[in-house]
Amino acid sequence: MEKVSARIVALEESQTLAMTQKARELAAQGIDVISLSVGEPDFNTPDHIKAAAKKAIDDNYSFYTPVPGYKDLLEAIVGKLKRENGLTYAPDQIVVSAGAKHSLSNVLMCLVDKDDEVIVPAPYWVSYTELVKLAEGRNVIIETDLSSDFKITPQQLQAAITPKTRVLMLCSPSNPTGSVYTRDELRALADVLVKHPNIIVLADEIYEHINFVGRHESIAQFDELRDRVVIVNGVSKGYAMTGWRIGFTASAKWIANACKKLQGQQTSGVCSISQKAAVAAFNGSSSEEMRAAFQRRRDLMLEGLGKIEGFRLNVPQGAFYLFPEVSHFFGKSCNGQKISNSADLAMFLLNQAHVATVPGSAFGLEGYLRLSYATADDKLRQAIDRIAKAVAMLK
Repeated sequence: MEKVSARIVALEESQTLAMTQKARELAAQGIDVISLSVGEPDFNTPDHIKAAAKKAIDDNYSFYTPVPGYKDLLEAIVGKLKRENGLTYAPDQIVVSAGAKHSLSNVLMCLVDKDDEVIVPAPYWVSYTELVKLAEGRNVIIETDLSSDFKITPQQLQAAITPKTRVLMLCSPSNPTGSVYTRDELRALADVLVKHPNIIVLADEIYEHINFVGRHESIAQFDELRDRVVIVNGVSKGYAMTGWRIGFTASAKWIANACKKLQGQQTSGVCSISQKAAVAAFNGSSSEEMRAAFQRRRDLMLEGLGKIEGFRLNVPQGAFYLFPEVSHFFGKSCNGQKISNSADLAMFLLNQAHVATVPGSAFGLEGYLRLSYATADDKLRQAIDRIAKAVAMLK
């Protein structure tokens, strides 16, 4: 009998990966598809990082690694947090995992009991709510919109808190919106959280270095909250190292110990060669050239999409996504295909314009689309032109 567990039945498929797969299927048929669906920098890993990996192979780093990570990597992460963020951690407060998603999963599994509540601002990255489900927690969604720049207010946070609240998920710079919380905005949220000592903040800072407003602000900077913040970060976005699969947490020691205990039974230590590459990454700096390219592409996309009637946009301050409001097109049709929601519009753009996007519903907010501009400028110009021509056909 073919029977999978109830937890897997309840789990949603990642729509970002699903749209990417559909785009690949069309491309395999010889169709020129421009993918704006995947959150992956189109830059190659810097040469000095690749050189460190090659040296690690030659130096025979081919054995099992310590569960939390090599000592020199833990020290490199501690140094990065001090140098770039002004945050002081000890190596035994750091746990290295197989990507930031693995880090998020570890923390939720270690902190959340059955029916504990996790506050998740929407729109959210597709995996947040599914990871909470796997931990048997309950998602409490705070909806935002274009008018608030997709950021929650202290009032919204306070209203969502109950005696069962265990975790607040916070992502800045944000996937899928590119919104960035200011220091003052984080301070206001922290003022609410200090009144509720049982709540842990899970701060996803993976897009830290793709920031168009200057210095990254972490909610961990506030001393009275520091021990209740778990920073999640990694090398994938800021160092163009998505395939190397290195993420980390920085947290209070009791949380780090719990994550080590869990990881020791599930995956043990992560890839030795990737760890040595990550040492070179964290001991250096992220690419200013890459950050500048993403800002240029953001402006290109804002200008182009801003000329298309029906696309309502904010100005993202980080990451490499736009999250336009597109309900203008709902109720319209083309060749018998009616657009009733964001999933319909995303499929229409894929089939008609051969541009892959992701519906806002995948991120918990209907009426929007997510477009990634992590691809070449010329491709982005072509995509804008194709989108404009396709939506002009909707009547």
